[in-house]
Parts: sequence; structure tokens; C-alpha cells
Amino acid sequence: MATSYDMIVIGAGPGGYVAAIRAAQLGLKVVCVEREHLGGICLNWGCIPTKAMLRSAEVFHLMHRAKEFGLKADGVDYDLEAVVQRSRKVAKQLTSGIGSLFKKNKVTSIMGEARLAGKNTVKVKTEKGEEELTAPAIVVATGARARELPGLEADHELVWTYKDALVPKRMPKKLLVIGSGAIGIEFASFYNTLGADTTVVEVMDRILPVEDEEISKFAKKQFEKQGMTILQKAIVKQLDRGKGKVTAHIETGGKVEKHEFDTVISAVGIVGNVEGLGLEEAGVKIEKSHVLTDEYCRTGVEGLYAIGDIAGAPWLAHKASHEGTMVAELIAGKNDVHPIKPNSIPGCTYCHPQIASVGLTEAQAKDQGYEVNVGHFPFIGNGKAIALGEPEGMVKTVFDKKTGELLGAHMVGAEVTELIQGYVVGKTLETTEEDLMESVFPHPTLSEMMHESVLDAYGRALHY
Repeated sequence: MATSYDMIVIGAGPGGYVAAIRAAQLGLKVVCVEREHLGGICLNWGCIPTKAMLRSAEVFHLMHRAKEFGLKADGVDYDLEAVVQRSRKVAKQLTSGIGSLFKKNKVTSIMGEARLAGKNTVKVKTEKGEEELTAPAIVVATGARARELPGLEADHELVWTYKDALVPKRMPKKLLVIGSGAIGIEFASFYNTLGADTTVVEVMDRILPVEDEEISKFAKKQFEKQGMTILQKAIVKQLDRGKGKVTAHIETGGKVEKHEFDTVISAVGIVGNVEGLGLEEAGVKIEKSHVLTDEYCRTGVEGLYAIGDIAGAPWLAHKASHEGTMVAELIAGKNDVHPIKPNSIPGCTYCHPQIASVGLTEAQAKDQGYEVNVGHFPFIGNGKAIALGEPEGMVKTVFDKKTGELLGAHMVGAEVTELIQGYVVGKTLETTEEDLMESVFPHPTLSEMMHESVLDAYGRALHY
């Protein structure tokens, strides 16, 4: 006999668990089905454990700079196993918290594999057998996994996925990272900081291709200063695997050269987890491994929604969580539900230096027909940045020349992943340049650079 609910959520990642909790807060009877672990990739194998590892690398880097700060730190070293253990401990602490949140909000949680089995029906295969669930609303939040290219597949010994890179059995000596998006650059930054001879290969004409071009170029210079080799407009054609080594055939400028590495990390994008769910049988349209939805995450099949990575770019945990909240409120019958504005979703990369952005790049704004005012401010002009010993960085803002609307903001440097939220709030509130100019920014803070960048866009910068 089927168990009835008001809403069924398939997947307990940042989208799914938030959708379940918000719906329960609104009085709905909710069940969330997860096949592997609460928290999904983000909490277990993505956002959180990578940031824990990157924090260890950051502290290690600072320890080597102790003399600059009038300190002494002799014999600085690291214990890779201990770094990994700390990362896993942090991830475990957060995932266990989700179970507590479910109990607090009276969300039923089932561990098992779910699939659609007719209108308003989901069948779940568990250790105890199969059970049937029904609900007028079903939310699919099954996330995504690493994309693998033919011939470059992971073997988990020499060629790693992001999961292998999070629990390494050894420290790479000579590392090749394929792909320079957020995942690739973060792992390149981590292992390079710990001493690996690191090469990054990017097929596009610049690394971090979704970022503003000036930010990408600035970041590339910083990575090269740190000893990384950056190959742009390059393709890894094949990998020859031998005993303890990989020979990569890398094509640049029409010429293929062979390079030897002991470790390769493949970070060439993701594919949605759409298989085995009964989506196409239910009438859901899938394109390039992602479910097609409208702005409210509706699939076109009555009562069926898709959120998070499975519903397409940007593939970000905070985007998934907001979609989860939006869908839960829509299902609960709230009348003031608004779709998420893609240009108000920030992106953050936690390499060294950090990179953060929101909205349109300068090139995108011009391509869309805007006349723009562009402002810049360098970290070297900020007292707090100099005091921190972090003078390398930049803040860039893009405004509509006619209306003063903030179109985009782009940053590279220390703690910019925390600073970006100021501009995100500004965009959400439809802030103009005048509002930002008249806002009082505390001194001495890195945030003053945000103010100065706005002033610079209108020829009024005070400190540079």
C-alpha cells in the first residue's frame, strides 16, 4: 500500500534538503529520498571538504611567509593524511546536521533509490525491499557527477576524479589538471601550494572562461608567479598510462607534444544524474543530460519539478538551495513567489587568490547593447589589504551608463568570496551607482575597495 505525502523530494543535496525543510515549515507533509548520503555532493565531496583542504593550504602558505609578519616558523611541513582527515571530519559534521534538521522540521527521510512510477507516484528501492510513495508534487533534485571524456577516464590511481583528489593516497609530484573552471583551479591551487609541479590545460583561449577577461588575465599571472604552468587553447588528446606515470599528448597551436606526469586530475565539467529515474517515460524533456524547466523549475509535466544541477547551469549549491525554497513555496500555494534572476547569482572560486563575481562581464554587457561605465580599484591602494600582506588583487564594477544600474561586479584577491555578497544584495535591491556612492563603508576594511571601484566608474576615485 502506498504512503501518501504532500511533496516527495528525490535527492538530499543543497537543493533537495532545503526544498524539503521549507515545505515542511509551510505545513506540508514531506518525504525526502536519498540513495547515498544526506547533503549530496556539496557537503560530502564538493563545496565543504574542498574548502577545508584549501584552508589548510592557505595556512601552510602563510606559515612560509611568517618572517614577513615578524614571526618565526621553522621546519614548516604538512601531513597530507591529517589534512584529509580534517576535511572529512568537517564534511561529516555538516551532513549529520541535516538529519537533525529533518527531525526538527518533521521531514521523513528514506535512504534508497527512487524512480517515477506513474502520475504522482514514486517507487523506492531500500534495503528492506520496495515501497511506494504518492504525492501531488514531486521535486527531482538528483544533482550531477563529473564528466569523463573518452580516453581520459579516471582509473583512480594515476588519473583522478575530484573524489580521488579529496582523499589522495599520495602527494602528486608532477600534476596535470585538465580544465580550468572552479573545480580544476581549486585543486590546482591546493596541490601547487603544497609543492606539486602543477600544469593546467584549458581548451578555451583563457583560464576561468566564465569570468571577466581582466580577472582571468590577472589570475593567470598570479598562478604563474606561484609556479603553475598554464596552457590555454590546448587539448589533451590522449593519456598513455604506464607504471607510476602518465604521458599526456597535449595539442597547442596545431602541434602535439608529449609531457609526463605522475598524476592527472580531470575537471572537464559535469553531467546530470538523469538515468534510472523514469523521467523520459514520464514525459520530461532532457537535453545534454539536463532536465528542461521553466523559470519556476516546472518540467511541463503536471506536479513534477526539477531543481539544482540536474536543471542546468549555473551549477552552484546556493542556486540549488534558492530553487528549492522557491519550489517549496510555489507548491505550498504562496502567492508572492518570484523566479530567481540568473544575473543575481554569485560565483566564487576559492583558489589563491580568490575569485568572485556576479552579473554581466564587461564584454557581455557590451554584447547586450549596453553603454557602460567601468570602474577598477587595486588591492595595493587599500590600507587593510596592505596590512594583511595581501596587496595583489582587483575589484571591477560595470554600470549601465544611461541608468546607473549595477550590471556586474568582478573581483580577484584575498577574501573576495566574502565581499561579493555586498554587490549581490545591491543587485537584488536594484541599486544604482548613486546608492553605492552614498553608502558608508567601514574603515579600515577590504570592502572600501568596492566603494572606490564604484567611484572610479564615474571618475571620482579618492585613493588611487
